[in-house]
Amino acid sequence: MAARSGIAHHALTVLVGQLAVMAFGVTDTIVTGRYSQDSLAALSIGSAVFVSVYVAVMGLFQALLPIWAELHGARRPQAIGASVRQTLYLWLAASALGMAILLHPGAVLRATEVPGALQTEVRSYLAILAFALPPALLFRIYSTLSQAVDRPQFVTWLQLASLLPKLPLSLWFTFGGAGLAPQGAPGCAWATLVVNYLLLGVALAMLARHPSFRRLALWHRPQAPDWAELRQFLRLGLPAALSITVEVTSFTLMALFIARQGALAAAAHQIAANLAAVLYMVPLSLAIAVSAHVSFCRGAGEETQAAKLALQGFMASALIGCALAAILFLSRTPLAALYTTSTDVAALATALLAWVAVYHVADSMQTLCIFVLRSYRITLAPLLIYGVLLWGLGLGGGYTIAYRGWQGYGPWPSPLPFWGASTAALAITALVLLWLLTRALRWHTRSPSQTRRTAGASRMDSA
Repeated sequence: MAARSGIAHHALTVLVGQLAVMAFGVTDTIVTGRYSQDSLAALSIGSAVFVSVYVAVMGLFQALLPIWAELHGARRPQAIGASVRQTLYLWLAASALGMAILLHPGAVLRATEVPGALQTEVRSYLAILAFALPPALLFRIYSTLSQAVDRPQFVTWLQLASLLPKLPLSLWFTFGGAGLAPQGAPGCAWATLVVNYLLLGVALAMLARHPSFRRLALWHRPQAPDWAELRQFLRLGLPAALSITVEVTSFTLMALFIARQGALAAAAHQIAANLAAVLYMVPLSLAIAVSAHVSFCRGAGEETQAAKLALQGFMASALIGCALAAILFLSRTPLAALYTTSTDVAALATALLAWVAVYHVADSMQTLCIFVLRSYRITLAPLLIYGVLLWGLGLGGGYTIAYRGWQGYGPWPSPLPFWGASTAALAITALVLLWLLTRALRWHTRSPSQTRRTAGASRMDSA
């Protein structure tokens, strides 16, 4: 009971912060949907490009949590400060790469055949967000550091507080007023830019003044690059970034391929994608909490308890996913109408949301599985599964049915084939990952010695 209570509290804390972040996207989608159909379509395309870039480079910094947590456990606070300063070199490189892509998105827009009528607004949106990327990545470092020193609430508080300026700024920049001309979708980017720098400013003040951070000696003069430590960062960060990139781009690239169908399809897809992303925060938060507790039990040598928590977490994620999917299915019509004043967009979005409901059930199961599999050091097989199924069957299958046809069926230029194929691919992914997880749990609960546990992890890693 105590373990389940701890997981629930942990998951709820993470969920609050994640929902606050997702509220940024919900706000922008509703605001631009009320502004115009074309601006909503431009937001759909632009946000897909930005999210793909952001999550790819963000994965580098998420992977630093175990390094700093280990130093915290060893009571070496100043070593944490030195490591954080080394991370700034990685931040500079990641920011430069990400900004270059966002400032020059022409190749991506041409490759995905985004309509010329939307490209101007999309380019303006991405150019603004290019300058919002560096503070966003610095805040990610702050977030990782706060979690490593057992102060995750410092992140949640700031994420919640950031909602206060976000909504009025998005409305003002998008619709104009008080001497400011209407900006459309780029207005939401301006609001995000301002809020990101406000968040960073408060985070820096916390790092400078709060006792939990002062003892880390963060503000010493930066040392020269420590190439050995930077290589260690990359060994951990690059695989994490690659896995996240495959998962997220299989989702966001749908928006770019759908964009060639015009503003109606892109706008309806944006509504569906936004609600799918919001729902995803629930299994994501639970998966983070469960994987943390499973790892703790494994470190204490309690393999049976770890397996028990993993299975309980899977059942909870699946049941909650089914409940949320049912709620979404029953309320899909009023939800679509909330996002837009266009009856055509609302009608298509309503049809897409039926697929999103099924998609979420599979998403809930696969998310829990892949996070717990990482607790057992099983990372290569899930990455390959993602690539084959999410990119191949999901994205490739949707593209084929929509634009080329398959065995006499289609072509069907609509967002529906993309969502149908992606749902099927994610369902198969969930089943395969569940098989891998149950195999890992059986192996480790049958292996009483550390030698056999290590051998099992290595054997599963090479699968």
